[in-house]
Amino acid sequence: MGLVMVEALRGVTFSIEAGDYISIMGPSGCGKSTMLNLLGCLDRPTAGHYFLGGDDVSQMNDDALSAVRGARLGFVFQSYNLIQQLTVVENIEIPLYYQDCPEDESRERAQDLATRVGLEERLDHKPFELSGGQQQRVAIARALVNDPLVILADEPTGNLDSNSGAEILKLFDELNEQGKTLILVTHDPSVAEHARRAIRLRDGQIESDVRK
Repeated sequence: MGLVMVEALRGVTFSIEAGDYISIMGPSGCGKSTMLNLLGCLDRPTAGHYFLGGDDVSQMNDDALSAVRGARLGFVFQSYNLIQQLTVVENIEIPLYYQDCPEDESRERAQDLATRVGLEERLDHKPFELSGGQQQRVAIARALVNDPLVILADEPTGNLDSNSGAEILKLFDELNEQGKTLILVTHDPSVAEHARRAIRLRDGQIESDVRK
């Protein structure tokens, strides 16, 4: 059997301003995951360009893309993606390890962020000792620790009960009010309502882009 090429995205053009809070929505298979992978420098486009902080990352090699991800982007996933053997503060520190940050500075920044997301009493706990909402707070602190240009969140409340989900969304709202740029992929309209700009994809193209 021959290979069949599927265009996940085509003809997509838009810009993101510092401080934007964007939700990306659309039906299954519309290109949301591909969009997130491109914005997160996990994939490169087969055509076109992607500028992040003034640099054309679509032309970078894998090592350069890895450096960009570590220095400029923060990721929050539905499944938290924490390392079970590490404590809260150690999980938060992980991105700084790859930036060769001095140990004392790394620990101080991680502890400060743990406090910022309400986990100051849980620094030495392992992920399995935390609730889902607390684990997601660790993931958010980890995403913030390198002071990224953009935070990318993929269904960040998908595994949480309604109360924990509301707490996480409140934290996102506060981060955006403080000037952080957030891009949130979700299928839940109530989650998307927190964003101030809504991009809807359909069949690999932008169906609508509405600023509230």
